[in-house]
Amino acid sequence: MMYLVKVAVIVNNNVNPGTYKYNFDGSNLVSGVYFYRLEAGDFTDVKRMVLVK
Repeated sequence: MMYLVKVAVIVNNNVNPGTYKYNFDGSNLVSGVYFYRLEAGDFTDVKRMVLVK
């Protein structure tokens, strides 16, 4: 069974083109598989992240 719950929003604003690095604090999450979505203009990508504590 999969639950879709938003656990965090890292960045929600417009930025200039370039390379950016953001930290994510998952200390309040349990170990498991999480999905994250990147949106930039017309581009959207969803990836899987495994959090192991």
